Amino acid sequence: MALTLLESAKLTQDALQKGVITTFVQSAPVLQMLPFIEYQGSAYAYNREDTLPDVAFRGVNESYTESTGTVARESETLVILGGVSDVDRYQQQTESNLNDIRAVHTGLKAKATAFKFQDTFFNGDVAVDSKSFNGLKKRISGDQLLTAATNGLDISDDANVHIFLEALDALIYQTRGRADALFMDSKTMIKLNSIARKLGFHAQSVDAMGQPVTLYNNVPIFDAGENAVGAKIIGHGETTGSAVNTTSIYAVKFGANQFLSGLTNGGVQVEDLGLTDSGTAYRTLVEFYCGIAMFDPKSAARLSGIIA
Repeated sequence: MALTLLESAKLTQDALQKGVITTFVQSAPVLQMLPFIEYQGSAYAYNREDTLPDVAFRGVNESYTESTGTVARESETLVILGGVSDVDRYQQQTESNLNDIRAVHTGLKAKATAFKFQDTFFNGDVAVDSKSFNGLKKRISGDQLLTAATNGLDISDDANVHIFLEALDALIYQTRGRADALFMDSKTMIKLNSIARKLGFHAQSVDAMGQPVTLYNNVPIFDAGENAVGAKIIGHGETTGSAVNTTSIYAVKFGANQFLSGLTNGGVQVEDLGLTDSGTAYRTLVEFYCGIAMFDPKSAARLSGIIA
């Protein structure tokens, strides 16, 4: 059974783990919609659809020409993401009159871990960090990689708005059966919201956390946010032709065993390790054995070359 982390949090009886998972989801919008396949082992092998077989009409007493579809055998290895947090016994004893200091630092560790997962979801590259996993930027290629304009498209120019919206519509339908979500940086999102209000198709709904979310063409728009050091996860330093200040929008179709899915063994784990060897600090471990799998090459698409 595949569940989002938020759904799994509702099932856990461990209050500490429930709180950490909730912090996880609040800190990374990707985790609101990404279903996780729970399995045993460290590697996950699956078949990804490549080409469909041919079919045809036939007449009476005629036979079919044999045709078999092809699948690509893929394998994903779970990676280990997380960290430990130490709180001095003195701090826990003297500073917990207003807030549980250990809980505060565990929350910070969970938030940083969520930021790291979301950053890797888009930008992960095992050639740069062999201990991580490849993100969408590395996985998306061919027809799934769209470009708004050869040398970038300035969407602050009203003359380019129509071209931009056509490209955005094409992006949404480049995923199989239409995208479930669009991810971009806040600057691009603000500009898109402005265009939507000006043209009269601004609409809102709520996300999995009950917070307002803007819709474009009935698809929710999310800010991909920042990493733990405050840098944009989807930045404006991409190169498109002669332009060196472009950004991208990602369209994603989520679905366990069908489209884009998360992988895990044990979900988000939180362990109270007690006192450290020195006996002077309490240690908490937050760890996530995770990965992603793209069952259909049309699970995600990227529109690059945008100047916001």
